[in-house]
Amino acid sequence: MGLTVNSTGKNIVSDFNNFVVKTQDEFLVSLAGNPNVGKSTVFNCLTGLNQHTGNWPGKTVVNAQGRFKYKGEKFLLVDVPGTYSMMSNSVEEQIARNFICFGNPDVTVVVADATCLERNLNLVLQILELTSSVVVCVNLMDEAKKKRIKIDMDSLSKSLGVPVVGVSARKKEGLNELMESVYKIACGEVETNPIKVNYDPIIEQSVKNIEEYVNADLHQNNTRWVCLKLLEGDLSIINDIKENMALNLDGNIQLKETLQKEKEWLKRNGMDEDSFRDIIVSNIVSHAENIAKKAVRYENSEYNTKDRIIDKIVMSKIFGIPIMIMLLGTIFWITIVGANYPSEVLASGFSWLEEVFSRLLLSIKTPTWLHDMLALGMFRTLSWVVSVMLPPMAIFFPLFTLLEDLGYLPRVAFNLDYFFRKSCTHGKQSLTMCMGFGCNAAGVIGCRIIDSPRERLIAIITNNFVPCNGRFPILIAIATVFFFGMKGTVEGILPTIVVTGIVVLGVYMTFVISKLLSKTILKGVPSSFTLELPPYRKPQIGKIIVRSIFDRTLFVLGRAVVIAVPAGIILWIMANIHVSGLNLLSHCAAFLNPFAQIIGMDGYILMAFILGLPANEIVVPIILMSYMSAGNMLEYESLTQLGTILTSNGWTWLTALCVMIFTLMHFPCGTTLWTIQKETKDIRWTLVAFLLPTITGIVMCFAITSIARIFGLA
Repeated sequence: MGLTVNSTGKNIVSDFNNFVVKTQDEFLVSLAGNPNVGKSTVFNCLTGLNQHTGNWPGKTVVNAQGRFKYKGEKFLLVDVPGTYSMMSNSVEEQIARNFICFGNPDVTVVVADATCLERNLNLVLQILELTSSVVVCVNLMDEAKKKRIKIDMDSLSKSLGVPVVGVSARKKEGLNELMESVYKIACGEVETNPIKVNYDPIIEQSVKNIEEYVNADLHQNNTRWVCLKLLEGDLSIINDIKENMALNLDGNIQLKETLQKEKEWLKRNGMDEDSFRDIIVSNIVSHAENIAKKAVRYENSEYNTKDRIIDKIVMSKIFGIPIMIMLLGTIFWITIVGANYPSEVLASGFSWLEEVFSRLLLSIKTPTWLHDMLALGMFRTLSWVVSVMLPPMAIFFPLFTLLEDLGYLPRVAFNLDYFFRKSCTHGKQSLTMCMGFGCNAAGVIGCRIIDSPRERLIAIITNNFVPCNGRFPILIAIATVFFFGMKGTVEGILPTIVVTGIVVLGVYMTFVISKLLSKTILKGVPSSFTLELPPYRKPQIGKIIVRSIFDRTLFVLGRAVVIAVPAGIILWIMANIHVSGLNLLSHCAAFLNPFAQIIGMDGYILMAFILGLPANEIVVPIILMSYMSAGNMLEYESLTQLGTILTSNGWTWLTALCVMIFTLMHFPCGTTLWTIQKETKDIRWTLVAFLLPTITGIVMCFAITSIARIFGLA
């Protein structure tokens, strides 16, 4: 289908052409819906691997596009941001509204949650006022079946006046029926007759009075909705029409005069802009309720009782935070106890491979310096990375993903929302902080969900205070090495407490620094938000393994390996180029050592953090490589023997604790810093994000070291 053209002959999709590359033989399909209704799952099932992501024109909100074929026809599917309404209260709502209204999709698929259909119908009814080419996809039918919720699709379709399809996207059930409905509407085989929400007669008359002037310019089927927005006083719609359609409604004198007259008439009848909006919303909610009553039957009136009972405990003021800490602690304990043996096996395997690699190099008469660089520098650093980091990650990430798949992480965000509001920041920062546990760069990008520029900056700057994928293995490895075998403790309990305490400290410092920023350079009042709590779901073990191993473990390990290989070579060179009897690494470490001693570490450790800027994953391997270059090389076959290398170079429990704290609180990795610069578009905020955690970590390490030395504990 071609693009709709207005009377001036200008293309109505304007800005959207910048990112929707649609061929003439493709149908454009928009995918809309509330958050947490499985919209992304539907998108992935339809498009498979044939998809890509980008940013919406002029926005920092991510979009996804994908293609699929059905009955010989080509379809371009655009996943619009998840939103609860078309009222344009946020950037996401504005994008979703504008694309459906002005992007000229041939079909709009609205995904709804079968377990809470009535609430989702509010969005469906609003979209039906924007476009008549709609297919309603009722997803999570498998969840509804478990809760004994019956939905009459025919009744629902008849009430809405558009096709309705029941789908279980996770099980790939109902997708063919969905594509069939999309195909029929796109090809004109089915004509829809969407329900019209009837408002107060006074409102309907005002809409009718101004609609003729709006229709004269727009020539579209959503002029009624535009009239409602104008009467509501939403002037942003005028700017959006001007931007996306090259039409200036402000220039229509008759429209302006009639609109002003109707607003005065509504006010005389007790409808100012606020009450007008309330009436619109109330009517939509009432219609959704009536439609749901006809189509939905609850065979078990207490279908949601189990979730509510669990939530009363895990989200309570008394037990919520302790349960969260206990669950994290359990994950750390399993990781710590379970990681040592696989680490031994991997270390032994790599030790054998190193011998094979060394003999191979010698057999081809490799020069001694090149042999040492490749075998003792590059390969040994690589083996350390894999041996030390892979076992903890392979255990930790599946367990953490399990909590995510169960639906628990949004409850964590709920528990922390109160503290973020107390810190004068946005509640959504709790969500971006949870993203930071996976990757701080991803957490920074996730801050786009926060509309307020002030609150978004606070979230970006403080995201590094929670440990990411790359820092968790360091924390776990060091805790295991120095606290695992303490007398009088159950195996693995003390390192578990230490790691959990470090994580809790990071969360606490996020609150403290957020409060500090909101009271100084980023003053302001926190704004509110709506948090959707998904139902508890049976975890998909296969999906968890795939996501945690391939999307997280191997991704992080791969990045570490790519950086560790050249790092090993650079470190070998620094260790073997001598100036005045000392190698370059020792010169640098000696320069940093006086300052490092003050904060409980040594010069080699600080050098490792500096050289580890590209990725946190290689900090420990760099420390070990540095000690090796100093002549203290020891082969190790387990994390316990790794501790021998560190203690032989002067490490104590205080050194380990300071390294763990500095691991938690120091400058973000290179990827995160680059992401911060891209998101803020200001090198100054990137510098703040670099300095703030680093200074905090230095101050905290100095305080702990000073106290320990004063009381003779070190």
